[in-house]
Amino acid sequence: MKTIELFAGAGGLALGVEAAGFETIGLVEFDKAAAETLKANRPNWRVIHDDVANISPLDLEDYFQIKKGELDLLSGGAPCQSFSYAGKRLGLEDTRGTLFYHYAVFLEKLQPKMFLFENVKGLVSHDKGRTYQTILTVFEDAGYQVQSKVLNAWDYGVAQKRERMIMVGIRNDLVDKTEFIYPIPHSYKPVLKDILVDTPPSVGASYSDHKKAIFELVPPGGYWRDIPEEVAKPYMKSTWDMGGGRTGILRRLSMDEPSLTVLTSPSQKQTDRCHPLEARPFTVRENARIQSFPDEWVFTGSVGNQYKQVGNAVPVKLAYEVANQIKKSLEVV
Repeated sequence: MKTIELFAGAGGLALGVEAAGFETIGLVEFDKAAAETLKANRPNWRVIHDDVANISPLDLEDYFQIKKGELDLLSGGAPCQSFSYAGKRLGLEDTRGTLFYHYAVFLEKLQPKMFLFENVKGLVSHDKGRTYQTILTVFEDAGYQVQSKVLNAWDYGVAQKRERMIMVGIRNDLVDKTEFIYPIPHSYKPVLKDILVDTPPSVGASYSDHKKAIFELVPPGGYWRDIPEEVAKPYMKSTWDMGGGRTGILRRLSMDEPSLTVLTSPSQKQTDRCHPLEARPFTVRENARIQSFPDEWVFTGSVGNQYKQVGNAVPVKLAYEVANQIKKSLEVV
């Protein structure tokens, strides 16, 4: 079964799709470091380091050497953007000028049997629901029956609370022959102590001496409320008076809980995720483990870019679970 992926990033989604048994015949990725990561780990993959806007106008059948209707799966997740024309019922034209538009062009031109489109949970409510409705209309106009569901990676063997909206479409001529069923959540949900043992050494960021000294006061599983007020108040400055929980500030994770969502930057004041046992951010490799990347998967580029690649990825095990269900759907058509 053949697949093409757009907005491939560092390969979290592609790795899961590969593990489910698909042959990747093309991946498009604009970021140079992410594209180099894909090439370094899978020299056999056709990695296209280019802007998808330069690829979508081409004769895609010729470019990928596959006839319209023969591709098994188109996968990817375009960054969430507002559609300036949304609500004018222009269909695909509603989305022109966005990255999603190019995903839709691929879908229309290649007519794969199924597609997988993943995005942030907030897509459903983005722009008062208009963004989601426009995307749904475009997919249906392209000839697909679509379903969507928000899945939490923690339910599928990933030691991280990370919710993603997973849209899956089946081409209309195949709807009577097959169905797609979302993966069943696992009974056991892993926590950090299950995955952080014997993590290979890796590059990583560090806190300033001042911040490190403060974090050493925070107990595992705690945050700013768990340290003396005379220390927390000067650190938080104006946010101290803002009210609300603000539980992300000076947040230290515990080995007995899953990670909060891995982010693209290791240490931002409002969204700290301190290592449970040491006063430091997680290393790139620790974050990669939390995202369920295998240890042999290397990341290229600057340290900051590596953190970004890992943070933007789809957890590999979540990708596998969804792709495996798609494979089951395709096996009967």
